[in-house]
Amino acid sequence: MPERFAFRMKLKEGQAAEYERRHDEIFPQMAKALTDAGISDYSIWLDPQTNYLFAILTRTDDHTMDDLPDHQIVQRWWDHMADIMDVGAGNVPVQVTLKQVFHLK
Repeated sequence: MPERFAFRMKLKEGQAAEYERRHDEIFPQMAKALTDAGISDYSIWLDPQTNYLFAILTRTDDHTMDDLPDHQIVQRWWDHMADIMDVGAGNVPVQVTLKQVFHLK
């Protein structure tokens, strides 16, 4: 059964428009890597008061999302985004997995 997965990231101050512009022009190979990994229905939301990004996606039972950091296109995307968001070593976006506490079907 598909699973919903949510996490948050942090955008640097004043970078909201640039973040959105870059996602409007997402690398086609990056989008393909995500779908090939079993990811669908992926949305990212911004809280403009805190610059936190909230992301939620659906992933298949047999997803390979954990392998994405090994893909060259993912590393290239992270490098592309590193100047506008909080990142760690290797330009990996700082992500905090969120715990679901309620869901209304």
